[in-house]
Amino acid sequence: KELNELRQAEKDAARMTDLLNYQIQEIDAAHLKAGEEAELRQELSRLANSEKLSSLAKTAFTLLDEGGADAQTVTDLLGEVVQDLSALAAIDQSMKDLAAQAESIASLSGDISRELQTYMDQIEYNPKRLEQVEERLALVANLRRKYGENEDAVLLFAEKARQQLEQITHAEERIAILTTQEAGLMERLANEGQQLSSARRQAAEKLGRAVESELNDLRMAGARFAVDMQLKPDEHGLPLPNGEKVKYDETGIDQVEFLIAPNPGEGLKPLVKIASGGETSRLMLALKNVLARADTIPTLIFDEIDQGIGGRVGALVGEKLWRLGRQHQVFCVTHLPQLAAYGNQHYWVHKEVNAGRTLTFVDALDDPARISELAGMFGGESEANQTAARETLESARQRKKEL
Repeated sequence: KELNELRQAEKDAARMTDLLNYQIQEIDAAHLKAGEEAELRQELSRLANSEKLSSLAKTAFTLLDEGGADAQTVTDLLGEVVQDLSALAAIDQSMKDLAAQAESIASLSGDISRELQTYMDQIEYNPKRLEQVEERLALVANLRRKYGENEDAVLLFAEKARQQLEQITHAEERIAILTTQEAGLMERLANEGQQLSSARRQAAEKLGRAVESELNDLRMAGARFAVDMQLKPDEHGLPLPNGEKVKYDETGIDQVEFLIAPNPGEGLKPLVKIASGGETSRLMLALKNVLARADTIPTLIFDEIDQGIGGRVGALVGEKLWRLGRQHQVFCVTHLPQLAAYGNQHYWVHKEVNAGRTLTFVDALDDPARISELAGMFGGESEANQTAARETLESARQRKKEL
């Protein structure tokens, strides 16, 4: 991924270099500081309202300290209050705290007066500075619009741009390093892919023979099964030692397909295209039996696997399903009593219409009910079918004990 990005960046190197340099220079030239915009807005407010601020401060200061011909100042009045309360406290000690509070207020009034005087000295009507602040705010706003929501984000953008510029500047060196690494990995992949392919081809021959043996038991005598493995050319694929480039993914370099010839005399064709439902179920059973130890799927479901087979083969299918059930949980939907007799549990699935609605029920069958159901599967609950059901169930139990 990094190599692809660098190669793409190399194509756009000149354009990207100019762009990144411009962005970095624009941000650096502004000499941004974190929190600067808030300070500028505060200064702008003071400059834009300097006359009003001066007037308000002057009024407050006059009331506190200057007074007028017809009125005393607040400071003078507070002084009189302090004198009176001090005299009061000299006579009545209970007023001592109140006199102290009055002194504190008078002192605080003096502090406010001095602060106001200092503030008024600092207020100035400065159109030039106002213009500078407005221009600076416009500059900050422009940078935020381009590069980030605040000063910190803009500065971070500049840092990332510097890193990108550094990558582009040293792209050739990095591309050379990564290309060497890629070539080494490709060589290793090709080696391991070929080893895996060779092991697969050996396993495929064993699998084919084992599945054909299972299919022979499942009334598909003469059926042939094979695993086809092909290498698919790909100009962007994995280079093999012979110079050929082939498609590959996380499973290897082989394009695998199962082939089957269900009947003698037919050529092998892709399983997905020609197998019928019953053939597919039996083939799956054959595969699962062959691969039982390697298969990690916990639950297997076989639906209508008895399609096209008789009672004798049905018993054999039932035996194979029971064997498979030693490593997996197996569900089988069947209408064949010889197969059903091999189940460790037997469930009867049926539908009933109740208040205009069709409901499906699943009932677990004990031995009497199971014999009755097996007899029904034989063709009806006659005495002969009841006997056949008991014999079939007992035969399956004895066979399971033997196994």
